[in-house]
Amino acid sequence: MDILHKDFYTQPTLDLARSLLGCQLIKETDEGTASGYIVETEAYMGPRDRAAHSFNNLRTKRTEVMFGPAGYVYTYVMHTHCLVNVVSGYTGDPEAVLIRAVEPVTGVDLMYKRRGDKKEKDLTNGPGKLTKALGIIKDDYGGSLDTPPLYITSGYQPDNISQGERIGIGNSGEARTYPWRFWVTGNKFVSR
Repeated sequence: MDILHKDFYTQPTLDLARSLLGCQLIKETDEGTASGYIVETEAYMGPRDRAAHSFNNLRTKRTEVMFGPAGYVYTYVMHTHCLVNVVSGYTGDPEAVLIRAVEPVTGVDLMYKRRGDKKEKDLTNGPGKLTKALGIIKDDYGGSLDTPPLYITSGYQPDNISQGERIGIGNSGEARTYPWRFWVTGNKFVSR
């Protein structure tokens, strides 16, 4: 599996959200390495997307990395969970793709240790679950996705991809109905 080159991330955000499906998200820690195939994503289209943190070009310490080049890590804490995003779009055009779910590949024992006694399908079937299982933390913010400890490699080409509304953004007006969520059809690790 080859680490994805920076050029991969420069494709339009909606295309990137689809292209990331089947790629492998890998995190190296002192405890060991854990990884999973990306099976669910959501695109956030920046200034024109009421659900995006960068809506109306809102530029804060938290969103700063989104204004830079594509291919970097945007992490943030929502409630008690750290969530991980791939910065997309062009420099100055703050867009991102949320990784919503992965299918465990390596380090499964480590995932169980971090997540507790869960059913296999519940280890990584949500954005907060997968970051805990893989050991992705807020401090991964701003890292380049083409170098360890957090990086993405090639994987497999999904047979079928489904598309629908994003999840958990009920207070974002018309943006809540945009069909910018993508998932590997029939994969048991998709969040819902």
